[in-house]
Amino acid sequence: MAALCRGKHRWKTNCYFKVLTRTLSGKYNYDLIVIGGGSGGLACSKEAAQLGQKVAVLDYVEPSALGTKWGLGGTCVNVGCIPKKLMHQAALLGTAVKDAKKFGWQIPAVISHDWSLMAGAVQNYVKSLNWGHRVQLNDKKVKYLNIKGSLVDEHTVKGLSKAGKETTLTAKNIVIATGGRPKYPTNIPGAMEHGITSDDIFWLKKSPGKTLVVGASYVGLECAGFLTGIGLDATIMVRSIALRGFDQQVAGLVTDYMEAYGTKFVWECVPRRVDKLPSGGLRVTWTDARTGSEHQDTYDTVLWAVGRAPETKALGLDKLGVQLNKETGKIIVGADESTSVPNIYAFGDIGEGRPELTPTAIQAGRLLARRLAGKTSQLMNYDNVPTTVFTPLEFGCVGLSEEDAEKRHGYDGIEVYHAFYKPLEFTVAERDASQCYLKVICERGKNQKIVGLHFTGPNAGEVTQGFALGLQCGATYSDLLNTVGIHPTCAEEVTKVHITKRSGLDATVTGC
Repeated sequence: MAALCRGKHRWKTNCYFKVLTRTLSGKYNYDLIVIGGGSGGLACSKEAAQLGQKVAVLDYVEPSALGTKWGLGGTCVNVGCIPKKLMHQAALLGTAVKDAKKFGWQIPAVISHDWSLMAGAVQNYVKSLNWGHRVQLNDKKVKYLNIKGSLVDEHTVKGLSKAGKETTLTAKNIVIATGGRPKYPTNIPGAMEHGITSDDIFWLKKSPGKTLVVGASYVGLECAGFLTGIGLDATIMVRSIALRGFDQQVAGLVTDYMEAYGTKFVWECVPRRVDKLPSGGLRVTWTDARTGSEHQDTYDTVLWAVGRAPETKALGLDKLGVQLNKETGKIIVGADESTSVPNIYAFGDIGEGRPELTPTAIQAGRLLARRLAGKTSQLMNYDNVPTTVFTPLEFGCVGLSEEDAEKRHGYDGIEVYHAFYKPLEFTVAERDASQCYLKVICERGKNQKIVGLHFTGPNAGEVTQGFALGLQCGATYSDLLNTVGIHPTCAEEVTKVHITKRSGLDATVTGC
């Protein structure tokens, strides 16, 4: 037994007795320990408990650089999807008020938005979700521990409480679902001292005021979009392109709409430093990559949206030999979410090559729990996962972008059907619909299987969700044409699309 403690894991001396006890008894404290109380971790733990497993969930939130912290539920519930969508809705309501005048509503000449009232309502709702998750875990007999977990070996987890108290737990299997956190740039003076991230924006008590958003990821665009929508001065600084990884034609339409909507863009520029002025404002200095010239402006808030980093550093993975991608820091996982160490699994945002999407993590977590309980061998299908960017003009997509489809099948191997349409809601309101667009990408040939679908317009998420089922079932272009649309809706335009890009014909919809 002593030889085990000197093996590849470099065990400490006192581990001998823990290993001996566990080996002789063949028992653990739990069947499953899940490290991470986000959407995926909670789904995995509850599913396992439903299947008769004894389960514990460890969740601990390190405060952001600004000091923001939150409760159980992970990024989506606290600083992601939920508060983002609610603030996006606040912005949409502001646009609806403007439209309402055209529809006969008598609106006062001056309307204003109260940040603190909105933020308070959103934060109270999030807190209710935190409590709800705790109740659900309790109801399903899942042990919830508000401690920071790290791995000792493939069956042992050490937990550290806020007060510094250590707890040792053992389990047959350990699942890592710790997700990620926003990154700060490390080479820009004043970035962390004076900036915030998406971990903070939703929990601000006071309005962020004039805001510079650095980064044009979906996080950056969504935040700048709802800030503009509630009447604030918002600027996005873009180093290269917007919405990297998404269809770039559609990404261009989204940013064009945002510029017309009032969001400012500073293209191909790189921030150099952030200085706090005696007045309390933030002076940002940046360089134009095209000309090399230097510029400055003053803002109330600087929001960094320059990517996310996986929460792996404090887990002790290197000591166990859990293989990581050295560039991204993410855990390399197999199709069954297994890591390089037996009995340790990982899924969600922390897994290399996995979509950073809440519903994906939830589904993957549930399936993993079922496999570990011996109830199924079904693996998670990561193909044709739909998503939506909740910018002022929403952008929903599923399947391949046009760029990726062309890489995979060749230019002559795909057919792209597309249309510019005008939502009925935009007509009386006299809103510009120049960027309302859809494209359906098909394999070129006899069956014309659909491999990608992209849609910008109102309720893009609701539209895309239904068509995602079609792609999952292998729908073809003829299936689409044989689908009767619901009139008058934006979604029906997808079922009528017939102009190909290859034809060069005008793709503007001109009638019902």
